[in-house]
Amino acid sequence: MIAHLQRAATTAALIPALYGQDDPRYRLRPRLIAADYRGADKQLPLFGDPQEVLGGGVLDAPAARIGARAPDRPVWLCSVRSDPRQPDLTDAQWADVARRVVAATGLAPEGDPDGCRWAAIRNLDRSVHIVATLVREDGHIHSSYRDAFHVQAECNRIATELGLTRSAPSITTAKDYRMPAPVITISIEPSGSVTAKGSSDDLSATLLRTAGFRQTEDWYGRRHRLPTTTATPDRAAIATHATEMLRAARYSVDLDPKLDLNRLTPTDPNGLKVTGQQVLQLTDRIRGAATAAQAAEAIDQLLDPDDGVLARLREALEAAAEQVTDLDPDEYELSDRFSTAAEWVGTAEAELVDAIGDLRSLGAPPDGRELARQEQTAAVYPSPAVTSAALAVSPAAAAGLRTTAGPAAPVPVSAAAVSGAGRGR
Repeated sequence: MIAHLQRAATTAALIPALYGQDDPRYRLRPRLIAADYRGADKQLPLFGDPQEVLGGGVLDAPAARIGARAPDRPVWLCSVRSDPRQPDLTDAQWADVARRVVAATGLAPEGDPDGCRWAAIRNLDRSVHIVATLVREDGHIHSSYRDAFHVQAECNRIATELGLTRSAPSITTAKDYRMPAPVITISIEPSGSVTAKGSSDDLSATLLRTAGFRQTEDWYGRRHRLPTTTATPDRAAIATHATEMLRAARYSVDLDPKLDLNRLTPTDPNGLKVTGQQVLQLTDRIRGAATAAQAAEAIDQLLDPDDGVLARLREALEAAAEQVTDLDPDEYELSDRFSTAAEWVGTAEAELVDAIGDLRSLGAPPDGRELARQEQTAAVYPSPAVTSAALAVSPAAAAGLRTTAGPAAPVPVSAAAVSGAGRGR
């Protein structure tokens, strides 16, 4: 199970997302499967259409009651999805998942009458949406500091209890019985020379010689070394090229990070910051996108709610805040700085939640409303070609525009006049 947390200003703002677009192809039929309104009217529905709960402000009431003390986005939304390869849970099971999640986070602990109000809604298979308010019945505000950690930990426990996690089967192939080939190590020796060791067969020796290594055979065995006259910038290029050829031939190669051009950058000469290099490659993909579809495909790597760069960055910042507290409980200020940064990243995720869909629509033909707007604009502000056509049809009008001071001055011409002139022809 995978959980994703979001925040909103009101529960009514969630209605478009939970109900989907007004298109029968989506077939979204949201239904309320569980809820706990705490001090609200007990006659409110616990099952059925959630429109009355979301649109009526039932969950928003505690936040409205405390006025300006309420957070800017007091609505807490947790979406939990299960593995599509596993059987779906029943509504009763998903309702139990929702109860355990709000209890694990401290939003609505079992037996606490002053906990937060919440409701569980389903609109698709293998998923549930838990909507809650961060304001408790007693007026206190729930701290969502470690909610992401607690939610995911509880989801992992639930999946284990329900048997939804399976270990990968052990597959034995003919390759498992073959003797493993020695690892070819390409490294820089203390003397500064670049050597390749472990290549004892003719194919790997040929590939190394093709890349630019020189072969030597003595009582140490077969070895390969770059000439001492090789320029320093060329050493990494030759070593990287040799590694790519050997790996393409299914050899296992241990390349010194200082010789790997795929990891070296001017700010990271030792090639230790691999993650930043991967994001830099994604940046190049975005800049090199030729179409909106290509740009959307690349940017989706950033904005995917489950596995995107922003989601992973937010989780990493939350983990950093927790780790600071674990290392030194007194360093709460440093922990809060990491938590604040994580919330900023979450705000960026919420701001760009629909950006991929909007990006894919770039370059699409305008709809009917846009065409109508363009026609109205053309009627009020005709193009020079239209004005010239109207004047050509009416010479008398054109003559009347000329004065003794100079050439004719342009006057506005209505679309009706142009169309009438065209019919006169």
